[in-house]
Amino acid sequence: VSGRVSLDPDTSMTAGSLPAAYLAAGGALAAADAIMARTVDNAFCALRPPGHHAERDRAMGFCLFNNVAIAARYLQRRHGVARVLIVDWDVHHGNGTQHTFDDDPSVLFFSTHQYPHYPGTGRSIERGKGKGEGLTINVPMSAGQGDEDYREVFEQFLVPAADSFKPDFVLISAGFDAHRDDPLASMGLTEEGYAALTGIVAGIARRHSKGRILSCLEGGYNLNALAASVERHVTALLDA
Repeated sequence: VSGRVSLDPDTSMTAGSLPAAYLAAGGALAAADAIMARTVDNAFCALRPPGHHAERDRAMGFCLFNNVAIAARYLQRRHGVARVLIVDWDVHHGNGTQHTFDDDPSVLFFSTHQYPHYPGTGRSIERGKGKGEGLTINVPMSAGQGDEDYREVFEQFLVPAADSFKPDFVLISAGFDAHRDDPLASMGLTEEGYAALTGIVAGIARRHSKGRILSCLEGGYNLNALAASVERHVTALLDA
């Protein structure tokens, strides 16, 4: 690639983009290996570019490769993990992840996201298809909803679904752009809210997946809010 190449209205590449994307996806796989080897209990990967908008066959929305989707399939094929839970709390719906697994009975995909908002997918009626029907759970959130709203949604929708599914491994698409100070959305989460959500997911992992959680960075566009949220997220993972 010479100069800048536009892939879609939001996504472009320069000479350094593809090597960075390889390292992002590879970093997620290395973390997955470390967790499965019990070298670490869980992991947070500060990846760029992010991944959850990337479809099977195309880049989209700042994303070149879908890091979390790749990690999920890798865990299944390399490590024999049977059931994977993917929790996506980015403010934008993870269309690429949903479409990758929407007919797959071995992956439970749960997403909270501002709606209506980019990319326009993620309605509650999108529940998967075929053998995967019912294993896609979308909870559209209204602008302005905050910590307590998110906590209630996680307790009401995620926890019972995950307890029924009994995942062997938990992946988080950890976008921090639902923070109240993020410029690309209009939600009301705080860093303490992200810590609480991490704690809920950690509880699921303790019950079903030996505490195994791999969290991969997605969005987050106010650097101060991003840093504070990641700090609370990682601290909660350390305490899990």
